[in-house]
Amino acid sequence: MPPRPPRPLIAVVGSARESPEEVKAAEELGRLLIDGGVKIICGGLGGVMAGVCRGAAASPHWDDGSVIGVVPTYDLASGNPWLGTTIATGMGHGRNILVVASARVVIAIGGRAGTLTEIALAWSLGKPVLAVGTEQGWASRLAGAKVDDRRDDHIHGPLSPAEAARLAISLSQTSLPPSQEF
Repeated sequence: MPPRPPRPLIAVVGSARESPEEVKAAEELGRLLIDGGVKIICGGLGGVMAGVCRGAAASPHWDDGSVIGVVPTYDLASGNPWLGTTIATGMGHGRNILVVASARVVIAIGGRAGTLTEIALAWSLGKPVLAVGTEQGWASRLAGAKVDDRRDDHIHGPLSPAEAARLAISLSQTSLPPSQEF
């Protein structure tokens, strides 16, 4: 039997200090992404990151390789308990580059300054960016907008978790665009 092709990796970004509404949206999104046959990468901490991981773990399709957390410290135990794999970087916010660069698609929920950097990095790297529609944070502020004139598209959204999961899975199946230079 030939090996199964690797599952696409989708980044979910958002703050560790998000509202209950945003965490609930992240949980739904996590379950739907894993049900849809992709893997998730995130910053590995609390808030939106824990929500997406908890939702992913609730999927009957979850396994140890389904969710990767890239934590800002050298401490593997600093990741949330629903991670399948934890990568300790000691890079602080620099770990955002690893999260975004590793994914085919980036989905933002809410977000503060760290999320804003991830959205900007994804845009610069030519990655599709989706915004889950909540009433707070950078994701909702930038939904439907262009970050700058480097690209012809826009940030998709605001989307429900179900719409975001469907679109992200679809976009993750297409070929990767060439990365943009800074």
